[in-house]
Amino acid sequence: MAAHYDLLIRNGICVLPWGMEQTDVGVRDGRIAGLGVAADATAGQTIDAIGLHVLPGLIDPHVHFRDPGDAAVETLPSGTRAAVLGGLAVIFDMPNTAPPITDAERLGWKQEYVERVAWCDVGLYVSGTKTNIADLATLEAGRGVCAIKVFAATAGPDILVEDDATLERIMRAGRRRIAFHSEDEYRLRERRKMFSSGEPHLRHMEWHDEECAFLGTRRLMALARSTGRPAHILHVSTAEELDYLRDFRDLATVEVLVNHLTQVAPDCYERLHGFGVMNPPIRGPRHLAAAWAAVRDGTVDTIGSDHAPHSRAAKEKPWPDCPAGLTGVQTLVPVLLDHVNAGRLSLMRLADLLCAGPARVYGLVGKGRLAAGYDADFTLVDMRRQRRIEESWIVSPCGWTPFAGMDVTGWPVATIVRGEAVMRDDEVLREPHGRLAKFI
Repeated sequence: MAAHYDLLIRNGICVLPWGMEQTDVGVRDGRIAGLGVAADATAGQTIDAIGLHVLPGLIDPHVHFRDPGDAAVETLPSGTRAAVLGGLAVIFDMPNTAPPITDAERLGWKQEYVERVAWCDVGLYVSGTKTNIADLATLEAGRGVCAIKVFAATAGPDILVEDDATLERIMRAGRRRIAFHSEDEYRLRERRKMFSSGEPHLRHMEWHDEECAFLGTRRLMALARSTGRPAHILHVSTAEELDYLRDFRDLATVEVLVNHLTQVAPDCYERLHGFGVMNPPIRGPRHLAAAWAAVRDGTVDTIGSDHAPHSRAAKEKPWPDCPAGLTGVQTLVPVLLDHVNAGRLSLMRLADLLCAGPARVYGLVGKGRLAAGYDADFTLVDMRRQRRIEESWIVSPCGWTPFAGMDVTGWPVATIVRGEAVMRDDEVLREPHGRLAKFI
């Protein structure tokens, strides 16, 4: 008797953990039930992926969906809608909302909210602060929690943790890997006196200079070594940090952002003005080259978008009154596919950085591999499709992207989450289908 599946994906070139090969994939009950499915197999739905590459469902491990916060800028429904349009099956949402996610009550609200409104699966960060240290071991084990996030700089007073003594106490509270924004708050405060409102936006990378980032990372690695607590250093932006972190592979994992692999100073500030301002800043060619070298040699574990939207009016303010943060969740995959076509990384390495890497770093269960028994999350991409990124395509309420006008080759054409197609050819399908991701 012929095997029957809920979903068959036929004729695609599958990006498997052991290589790429043309094979068919069968899905039952939201999981991958088989690879190399027989020709006579039947299914409730069949997708012909001829000419397409089938990747494991791609993951953006670093987004700020501002919910609760300002719905005119972003919400969890609009942000996850943008994610699936951009080819993402899973996102991890940061906790610096208004109010921030710092306790069991706020976490419980967000857990329930996600499973009502999200279009893709979601992991949640909880903010480690000066006042919730006693609760962190419990909070990090909460349903859907991907990690504790610590803002060692550039954060509001309710979540900022700038001093070594408190950072050490947080590192001794719990066991899972902690994600860090690594800059030195004291150096930032001192250097702020050097600048005046209305100066060129290029001054942002001078204020948040290389030593600010490198000093923050050196401090955190000293604490990680003394406590034995594993650390994930987010948005590493300097050549010095990337070289230094290679000596801490027993404790440290590394994220770089698509911006630090794509945009370069001074061009980004001259062209984008406030729409090129983010923390840590976009830097010069030496650091961009170092980021790509770190991708090639395996230093980098994950790539994220750090999607952090603000209103257009806020970003149009003079520097440094314009807030730091750029949109990116919807453009992460197209921009990286363009890098693949340009020969800067392979499609296998892209899958490692956006699938296996986040799963390994955060302990994500059942996702990140195209293999039997895993969740039936897939991103189907057309590596030959040429598109221009336009703001009319962006669904975040803020309505802008720093990649507007960029011509790319390679485009996500379908997003499938647990066996259900949620996006086909720029159209979002069904009703919200997201759940909380699972972690160990």
